Amino acid sequence: MKRVRKAVFPVAGLGTRFLPATKAQPKEMLPVVDKPLIQYAVEEAVAAGITDMVFITGRNKRAIEDHFDSANELELELESGGKTELLEILRESVPKGIHCIYMRQPAPLGLGHAVLCARPVIGDEPFAVLLADDLMDVDAGKTPVLGQMLDAYAVEGASILAVQDVPREETRQYGIVSSHPYKERLELVDGIVEKPAPEQAPSTLGVVGRYVLNASIFDQLELIGKGAGGEIQLTDGIARLMQQERIMAYRFDGRRFDCGSKLGYLKATVAMALKHPEMGQEFARYLEQSK
Repeated sequence: MKRVRKAVFPVAGLGTRFLPATKAQPKEMLPVVDKPLIQYAVEEAVAAGITDMVFITGRNKRAIEDHFDSANELELELESGGKTELLEILRESVPKGIHCIYMRQPAPLGLGHAVLCARPVIGDEPFAVLLADDLMDVDAGKTPVLGQMLDAYAVEGASILAVQDVPREETRQYGIVSSHPYKERLELVDGIVEKPAPEQAPSTLGVVGRYVLNASIFDQLELIGKGAGGEIQLTDGIARLMQQERIMAYRFDGRRFDCGSKLGYLKATVAMALKHPEMGQEFARYLEQSK
């Protein structure tokens, strides 16, 4: 079984829910305390052993490339000023030993199309997909969510979808799976449908922004037409793939913050601020005093 060493980051979205903040900067570069959303996702991938980061970009996404590039002038300025702590933080923002690859999605044709754009780089290898909008947090000392999924993949060799129970009234926002128990935290997927109405949803088990996929998904994405919203849906490709091989749903250990919504973004900011080693305790006192 091939080791998963590549991850796809679809970052071509327009971020309209955060206008005007995203008028001139990518939504993936919005900071949660002192790190942009995309860095949280990349760090999770690095912790899981991923070495090749494939960013599917669009217009006005240059800031992502700049963020994961070296900044020689800034480093020299910090070094000459003796600001060693800041220099180390800056250097840590570009994890060592990884390769960043940038590919353009020529039109906003959906998540399935964005994943398909990565095929020339992924080839016939299994790969991960991480949506930076979903910030995944785990308790100290625990394996990050993608790492949990890769551990399961190493045993099963089947495509795995991260899932969590969602309120029935919110099923229109998710791919929803029907499944039956298989192992601890793992379920075998029986069906999957994109953004069903609450009364039509087969369950309340929603797919969230982490996937581990076999390369066979690419053939299915090539064959499907446009689905919900006139886009090529990854969910539809997974539904076709399920007819040929096992698909698994993984109930991850951790917390997911939907940073594609303003409320979720604010919740993530508070949670990460409370965990911050530099100011967490002081921020907690502030919140207590503000009640």
